Amino acid sequence: MEVTNNFVAIKAKIEGAPQESDFELKSEPFSLSVKPGSKDIIIKNLYVSIDPYQINRMKSYSFSQKASEFATGIVPGEMIDAYGVGKVVASGHPDFEKDDYVVGLISWGEYCISQGLILNKLNPLGLPLSYHVGVLGLSGLTAYAGLFEICKPKKGEKVFVSAASGSVGNLVGQYAKNLGCYVVGCAGSQKKVTMLKEKLGFDEAFNYKEETDLHLALQRYFPDGIDIYFDNVGAKMLEAAVANMKLHGRVSVCGVISEYTDSGKRAAPDMLSVIYKRIAIKGFLSGDYLNLFPEFLSTTIDQIRSGKMHVLEDVSIGLENVPPAFVGLFHGDNVGKKIVQLSND
Repeated sequence: MEVTNNFVAIKAKIEGAPQESDFELKSEPFSLSVKPGSKDIIIKNLYVSIDPYQINRMKSYSFSQKASEFATGIVPGEMIDAYGVGKVVASGHPDFEKDDYVVGLISWGEYCISQGLILNKLNPLGLPLSYHVGVLGLSGLTAYAGLFEICKPKKGEKVFVSAASGSVGNLVGQYAKNLGCYVVGCAGSQKKVTMLKEKLGFDEAFNYKEETDLHLALQRYFPDGIDIYFDNVGAKMLEAAVANMKLHGRVSVCGVISEYTDSGKRAAPDMLSVIYKRIAIKGFLSGDYLNLFPEFLSTTIDQIRSGKMHVLEDVSIGLENVPPAFVGLFHGDNVGKKIVQLSND
């Protein structure tokens, strides 16, 4: 059986901030049957992740394109692969059967073909499928590994999280609070600040857009210094955090969204502070810590079911909403994990 597969592509390489006009919806004939002898898996895509790092794949050049197999360049006009959840339509692969739910590398399209690379069967465990795109997916693993494996927090320590209402930051703050840390987050609106404090239980939060001096703002919230900084932003936020860190402070660098679309913004932390305070700064990718996935999944599901973890999702519906969802990330439109639902189960 053949259908028309609609998918999202970029028209050309994107330099600077993305615009909706940079994208196009394309269509091509697509067979729902597996060729004899093939190990192809044909997937109907259900939920797809919208992540800011994808902008680096859309540029003419980014160091990340050569540094990671997960960040290779995207070719204009071609289907864009992305993390998500789907359902198997047909399979020639011995590990996958028709009607299996799968999670892993699918695409910004209605259907895709996989050979099983970066793809796993999914047991929803009685939770919404969308949870496995965000809180129980790579966003959750990023938060868990970056906090616990890299920063190794202890009860009572002081933790600062930037972009704290985003897909990773909100989880970092909740993990840290559940451990017994003092947690402060920053976000880009008063509504988000209120949500962090009243819904997620952050001790304090502030709107970074209202602060004329980030260094002084952090001094106000951390008069005795910061033990752990979870960085999603880079640039001046990283500089201010390093300046306010305690001896033996730890910095986990997950993303630098302020630098993705503005080549003029680059973090320049005070290296004397790094040396004399013995600050450890480490960048990482979630794929570095796949060995932690079972532990992460068990811990997070327990916290969700016990009510200690609130799930923040920002879900748009329909393939045509992938471009505006992606562009919106760079304007701070999302609260929690940005997901697009491509189809009903």
